[in-house]
Amino acid sequence: MTEFDDMPDLKLSMLAIHHLRTAHKNPMTDELIDKLLESLWLQDRLSHNTLQGYRRDLEKIAARLEEGGHTWLDAEAADLADAVYAADEKHSSQARALSACKRLYAWLEETERRTDNPTRFLKAPKQTQKLPTLITEAQIENLLAAPDTDTPHGLRDKALLEVMYATGLRVTEAVKLQLGDLDLNRGCIRTIGKGDKLRIVPMGEEAVYWVERYCAESRPLLLKNKICDEVFVSQKRSGISRQLAWMIVKNYAETAGITSLSPHGLRHAFATHLVNHDVDLRAVQLMLGHANINTTQIYTHVANIRLKNIVDEHHSRN
Repeated sequence: MTEFDDMPDLKLSMLAIHHLRTAHKNPMTDELIDKLLESLWLQDRLSHNTLQGYRRDLEKIAARLEEGGHTWLDAEAADLADAVYAADEKHSSQARALSACKRLYAWLEETERRTDNPTRFLKAPKQTQKLPTLITEAQIENLLAAPDTDTPHGLRDKALLEVMYATGLRVTEAVKLQLGDLDLNRGCIRTIGKGDKLRIVPMGEEAVYWVERYCAESRPLLLKNKICDEVFVSQKRSGISRQLAWMIVKNYAETAGITSLSPHGLRHAFATHLVNHDVDLRAVQLMLGHANINTTQIYTHVANIRLKNIVDEHHSRN
């Protein structure tokens, strides 16, 4: 018996980390990356998608270092700068790769595999802040009216869209939502977000109504008497996938005449409309599950753009 045998979730996560490997073939490099990802999962409980992103970036930089005859253990700051600041990459990709490298070298220092940190003075390139696309409340009304609620799938989709817009849940949080996470009497949802942080989010009367209807009328038909903990289920008699949730949002957005709306765009709309209605930014931060209010601050910029557009359109001097 190993130390993980009585911790099945942890054991499976360790195996998953190794299965994230792509085409990179250097055993020493792969081992260092594996051990870093294990450490990050154990300490920070980062999601599978986040760990996968770290692996892709680290393997990419490792390959570039190897082309120059270097490894993680002997590379200097100049070598890393050449590998990270590739001229053919966007600043956002460079910044993400540098962030992964900084995590790696902090860990190498901590575990005494290196006595220095060559990324210490490397800085992420300045990026132009990308504001969320402005989605109007009228557009959202069209989106929410698009599903055919006379069909089991349509009623499910209606309930899903209502919940995502009413709560600002990330798509992963929405598809993992379980029946025990719903408190329909109080009108709120319990969810576990990034960093395994629990938050309670109000969902409003409209979303509660459609979830109750869906659970009473459509969910039993889709499950065909099978027991399932997830709230939103498919005809496969199990919880819907992230990919299906993306398809649902995308397809109804096209029906409603909205260009390129994703589940994250629905989350942006939720936050932007709250700020437009003067909801306190700290409350929006709590509902979104942002660790830092600076992340939430972007929605005040979106609200300001909206106000400017209104003035430009209606002011007599314009």
